[in-house]
Amino acid sequence: MIKVLILDFDGVVLESVEVKTEAFRKLFSFSPEHVDEIVSFHIRNGGMSRFDKFRHIYKNILKKPLSDDEFERLVFEFSGLVKQGVIDSRSVAGADTLLSALLGKIPVYIVSATPEDEINGIVKEKNLGIYFEGVYGSPAKKADLIRTIIGLENTIPEDVLFVGDAINDLNAAIETEVRFVGRISSSVPDEFSGRDGVDAVVSDMHGLLDFLAEEGVL
Repeated sequence: MIKVLILDFDGVVLESVEVKTEAFRKLFSFSPEHVDEIVSFHIRNGGMSRFDKFRHIYKNILKKPLSDDEFERLVFEFSGLVKQGVIDSRSVAGADTLLSALLGKIPVYIVSATPEDEINGIVKEKNLGIYFEGVYGSPAKKADLIRTIIGLENTIPEDVLFVGDAINDLNAAIETEVRFVGRISSSVPDEFSGRDGVDAVVSDMHGLLDFLAEEGVL
């Protein structure tokens, strides 16, 4: 029985994945010889926080030290590049219907790799706060946030469903032993079909609605 639903945000609630891909391209345009590799790393590691991505990029791609001042500059500029773009992004097909259908039925949470203050601001701007029991983001790891929610709801992992669009989301579900549904889109490769730990693969939230109906949630 699914008693708690946890959603990733980018690519699950809003079609905002491309906004962040373009932001990485712009942010690292100062190193054109590395931009394609950096963007490819970003795409392959959906669900990883921008903080961890910046550290990896400097250490393993740019191969240069990342000072505290430079790190803060990257964080500030990236937020400026993406926040309004995410707010302006359209909903994933079926997401609005899903949230309305679940209101008052089971608790729904957001667990995102976006910084927590930023994701809460976006949820507020989109007038989505009524649908969520809590909205959580980085720098905390997704697995730790899922464990926090399990504790808050006084439930067991088997009764929790996490929906994400990246392999890091699946890994967080496996680590915490919660159930998992993967969302795939035309802009993200299907990394979920045939993998252990994946209950279902959906192309949009209409598919998740069907899955939840089959599970007796709706």
